[in-house]
Amino acid sequence: MEGPGRILLHTCCGPCAVHPHRALVGEGFTVTAFFYNPNIQPSREHRRRLDALRDFAGRVGLEVVTGGDYHPEEHLRATLDIRGDRARRCRACYDLRLGAAAEEASRRGFPAFTTTLLVSPYQLHDEVRRAGEAAAARTDGRVAFLYRDFRPGWKEGVAASREMGLYRQAYCGCLWSEVERYERPRS
Repeated sequence: MEGPGRILLHTCCGPCAVHPHRALVGEGFTVTAFFYNPNIQPSREHRRRLDALRDFAGRVGLEVVTGGDYHPEEHLRATLDIRGDRARRCRACYDLRLGAAAEEASRRGFPAFTTTLLVSPYQLHDEVRRAGEAAAARTDGRVAFLYRDFRPGWKEGVAASREMGLYRQAYCGCLWSEVERYERPRS
């Protein structure tokens, strides 16, 4: 999928949306943000990230749709047995979220979707791409996954999100990464 059109941008949070949104609009896309992140815990953190996205969206005229009610048990079911294996756990998480994004894009008539996960240097970039492409393949051609390496704009997005005063989190959102954050040896 190349060129302008409507695109659904799976969005993990407001700060990570800044650069991908700018880049996609710059390419001529009409962007709608899709917030579906059952991995984010606790509920208060999930709400803070959605509120930060809505704050950003209000500033730039970005429509936001959500994946329904918050159900963290979906993520817990997908990752509980593999919680100690970061790579497998992240793959399962990407599959869950990008699968939902592909379904939402198809349901709403979007020809393509992509994700803000592609901006973060902390995500498993190749696995995000694989999950997006696999999710698109499950739509039988109704929806394409638009791959972009947004990482070169990450620092610019961070600076802009700080200027806007958007809430910035210190972990990916899942319970397992929150635990690991405090278990890592400090240097």
